[in-house]
Amino acid sequence: MTFDKLFIAIFLLWLLINISAFFIMLADKFRSRQTGASRISEGLLFFMAAAFGSLGVYVGMFMLRHKTRKWYFLIGMPLLILENIATMYLIYWFFTR
Repeated sequence: MTFDKLFIAIFLLWLLINISAFFIMLADKFRSRQTGASRISEGLLFFMAAAFGSLGVYVGMFMLRHKTRKWYFLIGMPLLILENIATMYLIYWFFTR
């Protein structure tokens, strides 16, 4: 696979995962306003962030003002963003060497 195709494939996958993570945050925000609605677990939100969706969760936190009072989200999401960047770099490095 050439560099351009690999880069585009990785970028599109990353974009899709982050958009999905943002919409999961949006769904949880709407459910949080409803009485008795089943909520999306914080574990799923952290899983989405660890699976390259950290930027989508982080943007969702501040755009939607959701989970911004939880210290583990305020500290964990920037750390997961760094982890995602490092992992993407390693994937890129592995396939282009």
